[in-house]
Amino acid sequence: MTFFHGAGFKGAETYDHTGRAKIGVLLVNLGTPDAPTKRALRPYLKKFLSDPRVIELPRWKWLPVLHLFVLTTRPKASAALYRKIWTSEGSPLLVHTRAVAEAVGEALRSRVAEPVQVAVGMRYGNPSMPAALRELGARGCRRVLVFPLYPQYSGTTTASTFDAVFEELATWREMPELRTVNDYHDDTGYVTALAASIRDSWRERGRARKLLLTFHGIPRRYVDSGDPYFAHCHETARRVAAELALAPGDFEVTFQSLFGKEEWLRPYTDETMKRLGAEKTESVDVLCPGFSVDCLETLEEIDGLNREFFTHAGGGEYRYVPCLNERPDHVAALAEVALRHLGGWVTAATATSEVRATALAAR
Repeated sequence: MTFFHGAGFKGAETYDHTGRAKIGVLLVNLGTPDAPTKRALRPYLKKFLSDPRVIELPRWKWLPVLHLFVLTTRPKASAALYRKIWTSEGSPLLVHTRAVAEAVGEALRSRVAEPVQVAVGMRYGNPSMPAALRELGARGCRRVLVFPLYPQYSGTTTASTFDAVFEELATWREMPELRTVNDYHDDTGYVTALAASIRDSWRERGRARKLLLTFHGIPRRYVDSGDPYFAHCHETARRVAAELALAPGDFEVTFQSLFGKEEWLRPYTDETMKRLGAEKTESVDVLCPGFSVDCLETLEEIDGLNREFFTHAGGGEYRYVPCLNERPDHVAALAEVALRHLGGWVTAATATSEVRATALAAR
């Protein structure tokens, strides 16, 4: 048994005196509402759009707009969009993230001798990050790797995740040792998996005339102020193009999901789709390398709305390439990134049954 203050004092008699430190890996994604309804969307959007990392405006200026205008209209519209992609199992983002976490956990446990626990936390919505951290604490994890599933770093996503981690841990008496994954935008395994997913699509449906790599946008002033996100996106795209031996004219990089009236990163995905359609482009392959799993922005916005923009403007065949989700090569890449960051905390599993049996008994 383990002594853990975050979930409440259990008494000195429950303290784990063995000195065996269990390892926790917290996989974090953006989040999802609990249901595709207006009632569920309002608290989700309120928390998301109240985050000062997401909306970098003075609170006195932004919060009245959020409460008087955005939260009175957007929940209903967003709920309608979520209903289009909701499954019998729930939100695709949560379903895929949980599947990825389970597979990553299995991959890690097969490669290290120490007991490793993997939990899923959402920056906004459920399961919440505080709940996930407390779950790891209750399992006896005194060392935790925080692993946001955002390949490209941005203050709006990665840094916001770390904010939430430390906000929760500020309430704990005994804090775990922490490590963080800032990004993996240029990781060889991740890039190779992206390229492999495109090749799989080519084998099944043929190669399109143009490959579009679309990333979630952020306001341009965030990048002008020092956010490395734009550079990370282009480096990912450059490496994927090199892996596929693409010429410069074979692919384009665009940015989607605009919000508000200020300028965001360009070129915009929707404008590009309309242009390519108007140019009578016979076919396009579309991939979202900034999203680890499929979600509203990939399934409804890219595979739905932007498909319509392209075809209605006169374009030909539109081929959406799914996110990596729980592909084995994606899981292997994430596990490898985690292992690099766990260096010194874990040791490689040996072939001896005695060591493996000891590790399994400790879990």
